[in-house]
Amino acid sequence: MSQQTSPRGTFVKIADAVKAEIVAEPETTELPTLATLMERHGVSRGVVLRAFNVLREEGVAEPVPGGRWRVIKEGESVDRRPLPERLAEVITTDGIAAGEAFPSTSTLATRFGVSRPTVAKALDKLEAAGLLSATRQGKQRTVLTVPNKEEGPKL
Repeated sequence: MSQQTSPRGTFVKIADAVKAEIVAEPETTELPTLATLMERHGVSRGVVLRAFNVLREEGVAEPVPGGRWRVIKEGESVDRRPLPERLAEVITTDGIAAGEAFPSTSTLATRFGVSRPTVAKALDKLEAAGLLSATRQGKQRTVLTVPNKEEGPKL
């Protein structure tokens, strides 16, 4: 069987080709789509997905919502923890005591670079975990309990 008919090793060659594209064009922020790579290299979806997994393992790219993949720039540091965990950490990092007001949804959306509905869903999880009070229209959420730093919140 020739290399053309066998997908073995092909995904590594595709990953290498994508890395070469990233190096050649440093301003690249998003990888080509699955369909584009499938057509360009004449391979199946599974082969391209394996190539993307090679890029993920090497820290070159990561998946983003919507089925796309983004390039991870060298030296880039991004907190990959779930949003509810990062929001619970706000209580300790901002020194908010039990009974004090928690930052608004809009403030948190700006701070974490996500939409207000995304923050609202994460805040609902903190409410269910007993860290924050329930929200009511016109009333700000308050902190009910401060999470233990060593154990972290139970989400």
